[in-house]
Amino acid sequence: MKLSQFRFKLPEDKIAQYPSKYRDESRLMVLHRQTGEIEHKIFKDVLDYFGDKDVFIFNDTKVFPARLYGNKEKTGARIEVFLLRELNEEFRLWDVLVDPARKIRIGNKLYFGPDNSMVAEVIDNTTSRGRTLRFLYDGPHDEFKKALYALGETPLPHSIIHRPVEPEDAERFQSIFAKNEGAVTAPTANLHFSRELMKRMEIKGIEFAFITLHPGLSSFRDIDVEDLTKHKMDSEQMSVDAKAVEVVNRGRDNGSNICAVGTTAMRVIESAVGTDGHLKEFDGWTNKFIFPPYQFTVANAMISNFHLPLSTLLMITAAFGGYEQVMNAYQVALKEDYHFGTYGDAMLIVE
Repeated sequence: MKLSQFRFKLPEDKIAQYPSKYRDESRLMVLHRQTGEIEHKIFKDVLDYFGDKDVFIFNDTKVFPARLYGNKEKTGARIEVFLLRELNEEFRLWDVLVDPARKIRIGNKLYFGPDNSMVAEVIDNTTSRGRTLRFLYDGPHDEFKKALYALGETPLPHSIIHRPVEPEDAERFQSIFAKNEGAVTAPTANLHFSRELMKRMEIKGIEFAFITLHPGLSSFRDIDVEDLTKHKMDSEQMSVDAKAVEVVNRGRDNGSNICAVGTTAMRVIESAVGTDGHLKEFDGWTNKFIFPPYQFTVANAMISNFHLPLSTLLMITAAFGGYEQVMNAYQVALKEDYHFGTYGDAMLIVE
């Protein structure tokens, strides 16, 4: 497959700037991958496609307030700092992106907060935009993290960042089951699940498996090669525990439906599957890049948002639902005025 095969025209007004009023009342397109049939539903109708002993796999990562704005020493230039991950707890080292990058060099100091109380020093260049910062903070680590996060804001993606971040975003850019902190962006398919819907799923006998993958920005970086086999994903931290393994493998052995909620959950289970088709415990990193054609092993259903053109997220969805069928479904979504992106509508792909 070539990069250009995932290009389509997406008008800016189709990218959702705000979430639906209620999590489970966004629109839902159901794509039957065997026949190509398309249905138009409301998200909470997802319950109609699953029953007793079926399994949903959720990513329980938790987003932290990763976007900060600081000022450069001497010039006072405003600099956006996007926290990616903590490299060293003792020395307060963080891997970050800076913008504009051309203004930031090794040795520069950045000041954060209304009283410039948080100071960081640039100690390394990692990429054209990436830097390693050392925060100059005396005090316990927990106190430092609390102070740092108090300066940050909800890291909405750039497709909606041209509107101000609002207090409600802190809650709505987080799934209701978010637990393990480390994500700089939300696994968007999770955002459609309300407590009421999950309770109804439980009553119906649907089982839940929780895995963790902390999505960084690699899923959203521009791909700069036409030949997709030459694209390299950044590694992202993930884990699959014994409980998730038990739930998924039992469901699989019993012939139950296994639904991966989101592209991150799908990447996790495809990274941690054994040669026998069973999920294995895993604690480490993955740089798995899935694009058509690809033979999936664990899940036979998938929930995903409508993704932006040329994105790795669209490629995973097309690999699972079939390239022609998914790209056709996206054209239908555009005609039917579905909303795209992080706060957009959802697609359920079933057999």
